[in-house]
Order: sequence, then structure tokens, then C-alpha cells
Amino acid sequence: MWGLELSLKTPLSSPASVSLQMFYSVLLPLMLLPVLSSKEAAPEAAAEAKTQAPQTVRWAYWGSESRIKRSQEAIDIFQNQNAGVMVNPEVSGGAGDHFTKVDTQLSGGNGPDIIQMGGNINDYVKKGVLLPLDSYAGSVLDVKAIDKSAVESGTIDGKLYGVSTGVTMPALMYNKSLIERIGAPLPKVSMTYKEFRDYLVILKEKLPKGVYPMQDIGVMSSNSTPFGYWTGYNGTKMYIAASNSTELTPADGKKYLDLFKDYRDNGLVPPADVAAGYAENNADTSMVIAGKAAIGFIWTNGLAGYQAAAKDELGLIELPGAAETKALWQAPSQFYTVNKDSKNPELTVKFINFLVNSPDAAKVLGNDRGASASATARAAGLADINDQKVIEYLKISGPHTSKEGDHVPNDTEFNSTLYLIYQKVAFGQISTEEGGKQIYDLLTRLIKK
Repeated sequence: MWGLELSLKTPLSSPASVSLQMFYSVLLPLMLLPVLSSKEAAPEAAAEAKTQAPQTVRWAYWGSESRIKRSQEAIDIFQNQNAGVMVNPEVSGGAGDHFTKVDTQLSGGNGPDIIQMGGNINDYVKKGVLLPLDSYAGSVLDVKAIDKSAVESGTIDGKLYGVSTGVTMPALMYNKSLIERIGAPLPKVSMTYKEFRDYLVILKEKLPKGVYPMQDIGVMSSNSTPFGYWTGYNGTKMYIAASNSTELTPADGKKYLDLFKDYRDNGLVPPADVAAGYAENNADTSMVIAGKAAIGFIWTNGLAGYQAAAKDELGLIELPGAAETKALWQAPSQFYTVNKDSKNPELTVKFINFLVNSPDAAKVLGNDRGASASATARAAGLADINDQKVIEYLKISGPHTSKEGDHVPNDTEFNSTLYLIYQKVAFGQISTEEGGKQIYDLLTRLIKK
């Protein structure tokens, strides 16, 4: 500004004026150069900012509020460790809703990056929607830290499609506080079917009206799991992949339906109309958590979530007969799989590696998706009392296990249709004999499909 002030005080016709004019003719372009340069650079800066937009990973899974909270804590840690990365969870309440939504997204070409899978992973491999992860194994994905059996469980037709979230086992969850309040003995961890029925009778005599000894297992969306356990207990293979066949007969199906008809007729499980009010697909829809049943079915990895939703203390026992025939099995709780059309496959696998192998992730995830199959994650230790209960249960029930049987083809359809058949029997629309025949027909149809 001093130059401007000087020019105003100097006559335009003077020699000084001429000199100043020459001075400004040189100086002004130099003064304006930074301004012009910044305007020219603006598009480049915008382009650079655009390239630095967060890389996004979409993670589709199902679960209760407890799982959502744990998962978000893991996401927060990963995002803090990886600047410029954003993980977007897409959560469904139950597995059925999850796969309905995912199937719709995939058909529209807008599927998530990570698709959480259960026992139906084979079906999605056959559909050709999953990305083989072999090229990432040993680099982005540390498979050496993961138990060999867990890696094998996600390997289909010689290719690695799923990373096990951890191992889990079927169990029965009981309301310890409720049973103590009514003055009944606590259940033994291992019981025969007769001992178990006798115990349900004891509970019925002491429980208040409107509270039942056990939930009706058939109303679960995953009801094929207890059905599969029961057929295994009886030595009947529901599906044999090698021969694409089944050992199940209509009489076997009838026998299973008769078992729960006996429970229903004698008030050991609720009437069909009462049971139908509880979807039993997570803690929020559980009769046990609602205080309407003393015992319910659970996968061990779900205990922390159910306990978080309960005021009373919960415990775990085996399904009846496990010690007699070793009918239980340790299974991959779920799998992390990658959509073959993922826009960020390497980053997606990096996040999966974090979820499975990182001690930091293990501390917040606990056993929610199964007891970890990773040596590095297990080294973190688990302080949560519910995780410790699961480990104690696995120590007892582990010797009562056999190798998991082959999964029925079209597992999702088997679950949903088995549920409908069970409900028709429970509401008295068809007999247990007709129900057994329909289960057999369903199974044989899906095998041939």
C-alpha cells in the first residue's frame, strides 16, 4: 500500500510518476501471480481431495444389540488404525432377514463387500457370488495363525471362500436365577433324554402360571439344527454328500414331531399360539429373556448377547443324550465371505484379517461369533465372564462331539419349510405322521433339486 500512497502524492506528469508507472507494470503481474496460480490449481486440489475420499467396506451381518455394539467397537479400532477407511455395517436382526436382504442386493448388483455366512456357504459358492481368497492367503490374510480345521471348513472344491469367525456348539441355555428363586434344583450339564424330561416335569410343578419349562424349539428360524442334532443322536444321517442321499425316513420325521407333541401336550413347552409370539432368532425375541421359559436353545457364541439382554444370570447345559452318543459337534459359528464384485477386495480382506487375527479385535468381539480359531487372537485372553462360561462348557461338551455331518443342500429353504411343517403339526392342522412324511418329501426334493 505504501506504493499506492506515494503515487497519489506524486504529479502524474513528473519523472517520478513515469518511474512509478514502469514499477507497477512489473510489480502488479508478480503480485497477481499467486492469485491466478491458486485459481488454476483449484481443480487439481479438488481432484486430489476426491482421490483421498474414504475407502469404504460394507459389512453385512445379523445379530442382537450386543453383537452390534461389539462389532462397532471393532470397527472403530480398525478405522483408527487405518486412516481414510470407513466400514459401514449393514445389520439384520436374524439370519433369515439377512439373507433375504443380501439376495435382493446381489440380484440388483449392489451387494455388500463382506457377506456373513452360516452353514449355507456352499449354496452361495454354487451361485458363483463369492470371491476365492487364496490369492490373499499368506499376505493380506494370515492363515497360518488360524487353526487348520477352521481353514478347511471354509475351503470348498479346493478354494478358500470363507474365513471362520470362530467355533461354536449347540447348547441349552437356562435361567439360573429363576430356577433358584422357585426352589428347583439346577440342571445337570449332561442328561439323558429321560432325565431331561423328568427335570422339565419338576420345573413345571414349581414355575408360576404362564412360565414354561422350555421354549418350543420348532419355532426357531434355524430349527433344522436341533432336528439335525436329534437325527444324529439316533444315528440317522440326514444328508450324505458323497452319495447325495439321506438315511432319514418318514418314520424318523414323525418320531421327532412326536417328541415335541408330548412336551406340548404335557405343558413342558408352551402351546403353539404362545410359542408363535416369540421368533427365537435373537435375545430380543427369546422366551427365556422375556421370563416366559426357563430353558431355551442357543449356540454357545450367543451367550454374551443373551446375558446382556437379561436381568437374571444364565447358564449352559448340553442337549440331552450328548454324552451317550457324542451327537454334538463343534462347528464354524459363521464365515466371513467376500462378494466377488467387491470394489475394494484387498481392503475387505484386510479388515477380515483384523477381525479374525487381531488381539485388539478379540478383546472386544469375545466369543460372540464363536470361540476364536486364531492363535494370535486367543493370546489376547478373554476377561468377560460369559466368554469364560462358554470355554468351561466347551471343555465338558468337547468330548461329547463327533465330526459335523454334511449340510443339506438349499439349507435356507430347508429351514423355512421345516418350520412351516412343524407349525402345522403344532397347531393341529396335520398329524405327526403326515408331518414326518412332509419332512421326508422336503428333504428328498431339495437333494434332487
